[in-house]
Amino acid sequence: MKLVNVIVAAVLFFGISELKAQKYELGKVSIAELEQKVHPLDSTAAAAVLYKKGEVRIEYDQNEGFVAITDVETRIKIYKKEAYALANQKVWFYSAVNLSEKVIFSDAVTYNLVNGKIEKTKLKSEGIFTEVLNKYNSQKKITMPNVKEGSVIEFKYSIKTPNPSIIRDWDFQSGIPVNYSEFVTYIPEYYVFNSRQKGFVYPKITVKKNNKSIIFTNKERSGGSVSSTTFSTNQVDYFETQTTYIAANFPAIKDEEFVNNIRNYTASVEFELSVINWPNQPMKVMSADWNSVVKTIYEYNSFGPELNKTGYFEEDLKALLARTNTPEEKVMAILQYVKSRVKWNGVAGYECENGVKKAYKEKSGNIGDINLMLTAMLRYAGLTANPVLVSTRDNGIAMFPNRTAFNYVIAAVETPNGHYLVDASARFSTPNILPFRTLNWFGRLIRKDGSSEQISLMPKKTSNTSVFLSYDINPDGTVAGKAKKQCTDYAALTIRDKISGQKQEDYLEKFENQNRKIEVSEYVRENEKEILKPLTESYSFNGNNLCEVIGGKIYFNPMLFFSSEKNPFKQEIREYPVDFGFPFADKYTIVIKVPDGFAVETLPAPITINMEDNLGSFKFNIAETGNSLQLVVSHQINQGIVSIEKYEMLKEYYKKMIAKETEKIVLKRI
Repeated sequence: MKLVNVIVAAVLFFGISELKAQKYELGKVSIAELEQKVHPLDSTAAAAVLYKKGEVRIEYDQNEGFVAITDVETRIKIYKKEAYALANQKVWFYSAVNLSEKVIFSDAVTYNLVNGKIEKTKLKSEGIFTEVLNKYNSQKKITMPNVKEGSVIEFKYSIKTPNPSIIRDWDFQSGIPVNYSEFVTYIPEYYVFNSRQKGFVYPKITVKKNNKSIIFTNKERSGGSVSSTTFSTNQVDYFETQTTYIAANFPAIKDEEFVNNIRNYTASVEFELSVINWPNQPMKVMSADWNSVVKTIYEYNSFGPELNKTGYFEEDLKALLARTNTPEEKVMAILQYVKSRVKWNGVAGYECENGVKKAYKEKSGNIGDINLMLTAMLRYAGLTANPVLVSTRDNGIAMFPNRTAFNYVIAAVETPNGHYLVDASARFSTPNILPFRTLNWFGRLIRKDGSSEQISLMPKKTSNTSVFLSYDINPDGTVAGKAKKQCTDYAALTIRDKISGQKQEDYLEKFENQNRKIEVSEYVRENEKEILKPLTESYSFNGNNLCEVIGGKIYFNPMLFFSSEKNPFKQEIREYPVDFGFPFADKYTIVIKVPDGFAVETLPAPITINMEDNLGSFKFNIAETGNSLQLVVSHQINQGIVSIEKYEMLKEYYKKMIAKETEKIVLKRI
């Protein structure tokens, strides 16, 4: 962590070190809160969380046993119309057959100041909606009424969870400032949870023990000529741990360029059930370490046993494997076969949704169905293949032993040269070229014997983009030329994903508009579906907006529409690592014909920039030969993830690179 982050964290910590739980109450909105025009600590904020309080209680229900009750109440101030979207609030919940939660919104009111008096507008029933997300999850939504600049909105919701092993994450930061956030958990001694904090600023934590008891009522009926009913009670004493987290004046968490998921850096606390320890019963370890986590997952009926099913595909696969010889050919043949046989239904998850046999028959399945099937086929072919648990980029990074952190699975094939990572859910994936959503630091490989190991998901091989460009400049400043762009690996995957399912005319129209209104003709695309070959685009172009003619001189950028024009790294202080996703190298070879009657007056000087630790390099070299100019430009980044310690170097590198790429050539009349 940079020194400035340490200072910020220290200031925030000592600022709340004397805090105690505040007496905020729903319905107690003040005139001062409604009159406030800007946030006192962030004048740019469009809104702020005035307070947010949450409680999770694991308590005993006479009918259901231990359940988890979550109560949350929130008050938000709206400063600007840009924050009107905060009138729409939603809470997701489990709605599966074997796990069904209940969510209830209440006390939802919008407050406005009208002629010096507080006006209340209550949420009506028509402003509450329930939406099904998939077969496992739904969400409850509300739309707050009469929201305008200056409004204060507040609401409460409760979640009843029949499974006491689930405690939801709590965020102390959001995209707007948070004045006060309090979160309290009440956990009986029978449940042990791991907790983990994320972010650069931390709340104050206090812990205390409370004595609790459960009163069981027993009902007995006696026989005989006159029956009677007697009641008796039995009391069980236990203690619960009350943990209180308090945060005050936490700044808005702001996204930056090249951040994989801002939630990875948001101040928050996560929970994972580690141990269940009932009296007079053996201790049940859930996720104390990675071995117990993977053992638990592997034993799920929808995971490990699915890997042992092979009868449904054996005959089909025998014919396929008869045409292969090497392990590499087997991997590619099976990968392509599964991709063509079973289509992804858009649902993630490391467990099977339909089961591999049903997915194979119906030709549709979730990630678990597809990639556990892929793993089973690779094993059947005699390869050492194992599933790898993954948390996708939009799901966050799994940093500590945690069953619920993962939401995806791929397959890994062990070879003498390392692992082949494969994913049959993505149309254009190849061995070690996974869909971008999976490139999230590390996964967890699980072997048959129950052992596991951390495995890097980040690409090490450089993805290349080569551009060959030749063009003529006319005396009136118009340009006509030809371009050829060739991409490999992730650079090719990115374009294939972009153009898939898109009409060529729509793609070209957008391309022309994004590149200074050029006109493209003779467009040819090669190897769009031959995914082991480089993807190539070739075209001719004409442009009227690529040069400026001023005082008889022609000014133009030699890279035309291929130059980088804006530095993505503008922040004085970078809070998060820079995530490019994969190493890459871009090379441009450009030939420019100078029009008759003109000569070069000004040429950009050559330059070479090398960053330390082999992070990357930029080279720009131009030479004049007769009436032509020859330019070679290369830009290479050798690390997919760049630490914040190297941010200043990267920022300065991009600043110099863009300055050079946008430097003009000047032609004068002779």
